[in-house]
Amino acid sequence: MDLIYAALGLVILLLAGDSLVRGAVNLSLRLGVPALIVSLTIVAFGTSAPELLISVQAISQGVPGLALGNVIGSNTANILLVLGVPALISGLSTGTCDTKKSYLQMMAATVLFIALCYGGVISWVQGLVLLAALALVLSSAFREALCHRRAVANGASELPEDEEEVEGADPNMPWWKVILFLLLGLIGLPLGADLLVDASTSIARHYGVSETVIGLTLVALGTSLPELATTVMAALRNQADVALGNVIGSNMFNLLAIIGIASFVGPIPVDLSHLGFDLWVMFAASLLLAPFVFLKWHMGRRWGIVLSILYVLYIIAVLVVS
Repeated sequence: MDLIYAALGLVILLLAGDSLVRGAVNLSLRLGVPALIVSLTIVAFGTSAPELLISVQAISQGVPGLALGNVIGSNTANILLVLGVPALISGLSTGTCDTKKSYLQMMAATVLFIALCYGGVISWVQGLVLLAALALVLSSAFREALCHRRAVANGASELPEDEEEVEGADPNMPWWKVILFLLLGLIGLPLGADLLVDASTSIARHYGVSETVIGLTLVALGTSLPELATTVMAALRNQADVALGNVIGSNMFNLLAIIGIASFVGPIPVDLSHLGFDLWVMFAASLLLAPFVFLKWHMGRRWGIVLSILYVLYIIAVLVVS
């Protein structure tokens, strides 16, 4: 029954997350925000909403290891699996993407997060630091969006032809439907999170593994499915900027927003296994993106195979160590 409840909670989370993304994307695009900015902020936050609700719910129920494991595992899965699978299917033309600034911001957020973890616990004080860093990232993104809108208004720039092809976008969607999608997402996310956390905790106790391991594997993989769906569709539409931007933005939100907000629910102790292994795997996975961002390498099927295999090996290592 626990597996059934976990699956049900995950399905509700995915549907609610998709609903929230659809509502938020159409709202933002109607305001004239460009595709890359939407993927770095609105889509990234929407697809990270399951992780946020899972983390808050886990801490409130006294299993903070599940919360931290979920975020670290999700960030690793986002790079190795969420980019690996679409690259394996159709390849990602990352050479056409300009994500240098956002990638450097993600790496800075990763370094900051790891440094704070070495304090042994993430309390509201560390949470404030993470949220302050998030505010800097968002203010930078919105300044770019405003500059873009002014350039379009002055005729110095044009909207790309595929501007409306961001995942979930429908230029003809009526306002009542936008609001309905937002409400369904906001209602479904906490419901699905509650079911998944309860079931995952029970599964961990039944099989004698820690909540941290369940967070790194089962929950992290499940909550990364929205990002996977978004990047696969972006790859099939030849929108590598949306795929890469979604992963980079989602990873930043995971580290800065999710843990930052969750730390106000309760202190989050850092497991020793994170300090010795998981955090550094996440860091190494993040570094793997550097050649695709700075040297404009093409992320073809061979790289898709490599990234996917690395993720499988990581999951095996986590289960073996536990």
